[in-house]
Amino acid sequence: MSIKIPIETSARHLHISQEDFEKLFGEGSKPHFIKELSQPGQYLCRERVTVKGPKGTFENMALLGPFRSDTQVEMSLTDTRKLGIPSVIRPSGDIEGTPGCILSGPCGDIEIPKGVIVAKRHIHMTPDEALALHIKDNDEVFVLTKSYGRALIYADVVVRVHRNYHLAMHVDTDEANAFNSDTEPYGVIVRFFDSNFNTDKWIEDELSGIRR
Repeated sequence: MSIKIPIETSARHLHISQEDFEKLFGEGSKPHFIKELSQPGQYLCRERVTVKGPKGTFENMALLGPFRSDTQVEMSLTDTRKLGIPSVIRPSGDIEGTPGCILSGPCGDIEIPKGVIVAKRHIHMTPDEALALHIKDNDEVFVLTKSYGRALIYADVVVRVHRNYHLAMHVDTDEANAFNSDTEPYGVIVRFFDSNFNTDKWIEDELSGIRR
C-alpha cells in the first residue's frame, strides 16, 4: 500500500548566509518573519533580493529563513536560461561546482561564486512514513501524479527522511506546469524495480530489446 503525497510547487527563491544578508541589508540586520512554510522551522521573510545574470534579472525574489551556512539560489531550468546561467540540477545544499550570480539589496550588490541550482525533485518524509513505504533516506523513487488528462510519472525523485519533516513532494514551476492538477495536487510512489534503479540504464536496455 502506498501513501498519498501532497505535491507542492517550489517557485524560485533564495536561502542566505548571515554574512551575505548583512552585506545586502546592513550590518546587524535580521530577516523579518512573514509566515511559516510547510517544512517545520522554514519561513518566508519580508526582505526581497534581486538576482542578476549575464542575460537577465529577477527582481523581488523570495528570501527564506533561517540563515544557512552558504547562500543558495533555487530556480527552474526556464529561470536559469533567462538569466543566462548554466542549469545545474543538484540536491539542496550540494553547491560545489555550481555557477554563481550577482545579488542586489538595499545596501549594495554582492557576487556569489557558487550556489545557483535547479533543485532536484524530492520528497520530505518522517522515518515512520519511510518505514511504511519500505524506503530509506536518499533512495530515488518514481511518483505518479494525480491529474486530469496530463498525468505524469516523475523519475529520479530523491527521498529525504527526518523526524521533523512534514510529508510533501517539492517540484519547481516547470515541473508543476507539466501536469494539469487540481487544487490539491498529490502523487503516489510506484515501483518498477525491487531496489534503486538507474533510468539511463533502463533506457539503454529498452533500446537494446531487453525487457525488465
